[in-house]
Amino acid sequence: MNAEIQVWVVNAVLVFCRIGACLMLLPGISGNRLPMQVRLFFGVALSLALLPVVEPALARAGPPSTLADLFRAICSELAAGALIGLLARIFFLAFQGLLAVVSQIIGFSSMIGSVLDDGQPLPEIATLISLVAVILMFVSGLHWQLLKGLVDSYTQVPPGQWIGAARMLTSVTDQMTATFIMALRITSPFFIYGVVVNFAIGLTNKLVPQIPVYFISTPFVLAGGLILLYFMVTEMLEAFLDAFGLWVQNM
Repeated sequence: MNAEIQVWVVNAVLVFCRIGACLMLLPGISGNRLPMQVRLFFGVALSLALLPVVEPALARAGPPSTLADLFRAICSELAAGALIGLLARIFFLAFQGLLAVVSQIIGFSSMIGSVLDDGQPLPEIATLISLVAVILMFVSGLHWQLLKGLVDSYTQVPPGQWIGAARMLTSVTDQMTATFIMALRITSPFFIYGVVVNFAIGLTNKLVPQIPVYFISTPFVLAGGLILLYFMVTEMLEAFLDAFGLWVQNM
């Protein structure tokens, strides 16, 4: 009985390492808006709930025989969970970065909003849209799909098996490339708007140099950007959630 309890405790610790490392970087849960105790108890409760589901994979791998094997297994589980959480977080970081650029294009970047996660404060528009994207992720149930992918990761990366630095770097690089292109595609109308508006303002300034065109045009540029945002924000969020949901299904 003591041996069975020891194996159960070791398995619970290994599951908590992978799930806790993922939750530590997962958008919406890893932020400092949730108290540390809440995040800790949520990670423990989720680990105990998923322990019977992933126990067959743990049984096939077998319990660590020595203290060194246990340490290596803990490090590999932490790396696997952190990689999954980091890949999910890159989605939101790329989206937030391009939204900050959009705020600068339409001239609304002077007002800095509150910090959404443990990062730098963003402009008000970027903060608002990013917060809505995180809320829609939970409302649409994508977080359950992400947890399902976390359980399925025990098939792709067996417990105690090291992922490898090359595989991790390749996954992060590919994810950064794909998410940046996705975010650039979503926010491309604002870049076109910025090019057209600045070209028109520059041409007007050359034709009528006596008038301070840049100072006069600022309210009109801001108004046009906000009107474009009004018509595009729904499509932007839908495209972002579709891309994130497709990645979660294929992870």
